[in-house]
Amino acid sequence: MATRNVVLTPHQEQVIHDLVQSGRYQNASEVMREGLRLLEQRVAEDTAKIEALRQATSIGLMDLEHGRFAQLNKGDLEHYLEGLSLEATIPASEKH
Repeated sequence: MATRNVVLTPHQEQVIHDLVQSGRYQNASEVMREGLRLLEQRVAEDTAKIEALRQATSIGLMDLEHGRFAQLNKGDLEHYLEGLSLEATIPASEKH
């Protein structure tokens, strides 16, 4: 395994120390590897969210280009969103 030197703040050092002392981890390397696994997971989740937003944006732009949108007057947004929320809570079997 590769060895790396890292500079930690006193707080980070204390967190590592406390986690090892708790018995949850056997040593500082385990704590650091777990932190990197969590970071890797978060980056993957963020990447998936960004891709979903890109797809939603693309769909939205295509809908705009094809005239598939609702134009609202000032003050109508809240009412419109309430209707969407209500529609989303009605089971599909009850929709006509």
